Amino acid sequence: MRAGLPRDPAQWIALALALAALLAGAWLLRRSPAAARASPAPPRRGAARSGRDPAPRSGAALGAAIAAALSVVAALLSAAYVAVYLRGGPRIIDATSYWLEARAMAAGYLAWPLDEPAASVLGRFLVRSDAMGDTLAGPSGANRAAEVAVLFPPGYPALLALGFLAGAPLAVGPALAAALAIATYDLAARFAPEGPAPSGSAAPIRFVPLVAALFSALCAALRYHTADTMSHGLAALCFTVALASARRALDEARAAASAGSATGPLDPAVRAAALAGLAAGWLAATRPPSALALAATLPFVILPAIAPGSAPAGPREGDPPPRPSPRLARLAAAMAIGALPGLALLAAHQRAATGAFASSQAAYYAVSDGPPGCFRYGFGAGVGCLGEHGDFVRHNLAEGYGFLAAAGTTLRRLKLHLVDALNAEPLALLVLAGAVIAWRRPRSRALAIAPLLQVAAYAPFYFDGNYPGGGARFFADVLPVEHVLAAMAALALAERAATAAHAEGGPARRRGAPLPAAPLPAALLPAALLAAALPLAGFAFRAGFEHAALRDREGGLPMFDPGAVARAGVSRGLVFVDTDHGFNLGFDPAPEDVAVLRYRGDAIDRMAWEARGRPPAYRYRFAIPDGGGLASVSITPLAFDAEPPGEARIEGESLWPPRDQRGAFALPEHAGGTCASGGRLLAVHAAGRGEAVVRVGLPAPWLRGARISPRVALSGDGAGEVRLLVDGALLHVWRVEPAAPGTPGAPLACAELPPHPIPEDAVGIELALAREDAAATGETGQGGTGGTGALFALDALSVVGGNSVDR
Repeated sequence: MRAGLPRDPAQWIALALALAALLAGAWLLRRSPAAARASPAPPRRGAARSGRDPAPRSGAALGAAIAAALSVVAALLSAAYVAVYLRGGPRIIDATSYWLEARAMAAGYLAWPLDEPAASVLGRFLVRSDAMGDTLAGPSGANRAAEVAVLFPPGYPALLALGFLAGAPLAVGPALAAALAIATYDLAARFAPEGPAPSGSAAPIRFVPLVAALFSALCAALRYHTADTMSHGLAALCFTVALASARRALDEARAAASAGSATGPLDPAVRAAALAGLAAGWLAATRPPSALALAATLPFVILPAIAPGSAPAGPREGDPPPRPSPRLARLAAAMAIGALPGLALLAAHQRAATGAFASSQAAYYAVSDGPPGCFRYGFGAGVGCLGEHGDFVRHNLAEGYGFLAAAGTTLRRLKLHLVDALNAEPLALLVLAGAVIAWRRPRSRALAIAPLLQVAAYAPFYFDGNYPGGGARFFADVLPVEHVLAAMAALALAERAATAAHAEGGPARRRGAPLPAAPLPAALLPAALLAAALPLAGFAFRAGFEHAALRDREGGLPMFDPGAVARAGVSRGLVFVDTDHGFNLGFDPAPEDVAVLRYRGDAIDRMAWEARGRPPAYRYRFAIPDGGGLASVSITPLAFDAEPPGEARIEGESLWPPRDQRGAFALPEHAGGTCASGGRLLAVHAAGRGEAVVRVGLPAPWLRGARISPRVALSGDGAGEVRLLVDGALLHVWRVEPAAPGTPGAPLACAELPPHPIPEDAVGIELALAREDAAATGETGQGGTGGTGALFALDALSVVGGNSVDR
């Protein structure tokens, strides 16, 4: 845990502001104690005769104005976060993937055409739709044209695409920050109103909406999630708007039923219900597990509203007798219709990404990781992917994902989440106290339930998902709810302290008489200043260290900078990048003058250059110093021979991800200091008994008429077959015997297999890497090597002859 005295300028600024707010709030309380005990200002002349009190209207207008100002503060802080902590662009691999997905959607693609060589595009978090034909889409999917999509749900990328169309994608986050502050204010106003309390509930808590909006603006975790291009800022907004709008719809319907007024298809209750449905549906298209938590929370909103005697203010003298609770059928229909756009977008994306209405994330991990079925929402053996989350799985899920493992994952998330709401662990006690207060108030009870249901919704997912700055990101979607709870607790404590001070030192009054309410400005300013000091101090002493760690990780810069390309004088051609992050930031499915591709360091790069007309080519190097520190960027020309070489080599790891995996999985692995070409290889792991086969695709246009020779790497009892498939038919089989049978810890041995010709008319070319049965190799069901230390891998592929793109 990082904590201590401030180190960065942002932390010192936060500390200075916290001290200023604390001193100013204390000074105001000491300077004008009479104002805090004053009675409300008398109504304007004529107000009494008309029966109207202008105070609620003026107080609401002032509150709305302050909330709008706080939304501007939130937006400015998120914009500053982009510059100071992100240093100008997305940083996390997930954020760069959302960036790529949004750019594709702005160009009109849910999945864009995949040109050969596919290895210049395919990589981490990209799913190839036609590869799903055998495993997900059925026989009809096998002949689909090759397309590729980002695996993440499309709700947030659809919003970010609007930023691309406007030419300012990084402005979307600050806009979300402003909307979140307003939505948090509205949520608190709906669930913790300042009006008379419902019958049987506790007294109202004043100023909760404004303090909740203040906490939202000063929350460092939300500043990150509305700066980096992550989906949680939008998910939090959808969750908040759905809850508040559902509550508004019920209030409007109840008021109309009590008044006996006529209702129509577009009355306020129906409009609010439709907005709640739109937010819920878009949440499902953004983060489906969070939509499950929202769906489980909504009954706690609905039931108190339709219970007898649940009208907001109770009966008054002269009012007609209460009518029965309104029927919910119209509201439910409006919510269902409102949810359709988000659900339709989600279904369209899944169809485009997989060729079927299947999970794009499950489709990606089915061919890119292992063991089979490792990525799933649930519990049991085999949960946990060894490629993407290998260290985590080996350390925490050795016995599978059962009750103890799920409890450990949830507790690790909760531990980090203690910082998220108010920037320091001790301040999380305000959220817990607020939950207790909300539980005692029927109208607010849903707020106490929502965070618990969010925790439960993500318990079946095995990976922590935590990182510095982002916090426990799976719980970030309910941060607005937690800000309302914290505001309820903070102001309840403040009112209790004020009541005690008034009882001891105030003017003589009748025992048990109610305290007069303070005017809004006089009471709000000291309370707001004291409340602001809490998260500011939390950032100075605790959370600021986490965000500094995020800023400095992985070279401390975005891994692709188009400005650097322009400064290098590159105005057209190909730019090859080394990193997944850099590819996601630079690749455009509809490029103009400069196109970005993956650098493979083998014949794939030349093939991509030929396929795009042999333009000028450059290599973008992002070098992170060995001891850490700021990365260096260099852009240098990349030269290819004008005539095709007589012999070329394709590295095995360049062919990841595979086209299909059955009973096995393949991962790129480092093998420095061995016979492996380039110190890396594509290792095949058996994942059970029976056939273990991985199919990788080859760039057919360049291999027609060539002779190819696979090079394999073996150790111990590693053995298998390399099968050559042309247009789906088996053309040739290379049998590979163990290099050192029965010799644990034997060094890696590499073998070049005899060449075999490829027909001139070949359309689809694949290699099937068949591993021996797991019982023979000694591998475990989790995909790791067993006691024999056996390894079977594709090191490289030699190509002699063949065609250039012109031929």
